[in-house]
Amino acid sequence: MPHRAVLDVGSYLTIAATLVLFVVALLAKGLTHDMLLEAGVFLVSVKLVIMSYSNKLVTEEVRAELRDIRALLESSRSPAP
Repeated sequence: MPHRAVLDVGSYLTIAATLVLFVVALLAKGLTHDMLLEAGVFLVSVKLVIMSYSNKLVTEEVRAELRDIRALLESSRSPAP
């Protein structure tokens, strides 16, 4: 079985960009009250990436089940010898 990436490129870019912006905000603002807002934005971004990954897994499972159903329907239509 070929190796499959856990996340797609867009997810990795989203995580990287959000992390870089979070670190820049941390360095620019220091540990202030506004950092709670920055941390919240970072966590929302990570949550969206996790939800996207979960959605991808569920979609793949549904597609596999649909392929199995299609194969069963096609085998039941073919005439027996």
